[in-house]
Amino acid sequence: MDYLLFTYPNCNKCDAMKKKLAETGTPYQEFGLTSPPGKAKIREFINVIKRDGTGAVILPTLIAHTQGIVRAVLNTAEEFDAWSRSKG
Repeated sequence: MDYLLFTYPNCNKCDAMKKKLAETGTPYQEFGLTSPPGKAKIREFINVIKRDGTGAVILPTLIAHTQGIVRAVLNTAEEFDAWSRSKG
């Protein structure tokens, strides 16, 4: 399973997600959405990312995928924790 984490600077929820991933030893690749590579990468997943009521991307966004097939889109450390426990 590969994990891509999309973040924004000074985002407490993003920091909480990174902390949870570190605690569980989950390797991930981080993309900041203030940089061109991050903006380009998130476009690959535009059809699965979650948005709020105003249409803004909910951050953090963690994409769990295997060979390009999206397995989960998670937006909080708690969602990641529950999802990872459900996998067994």
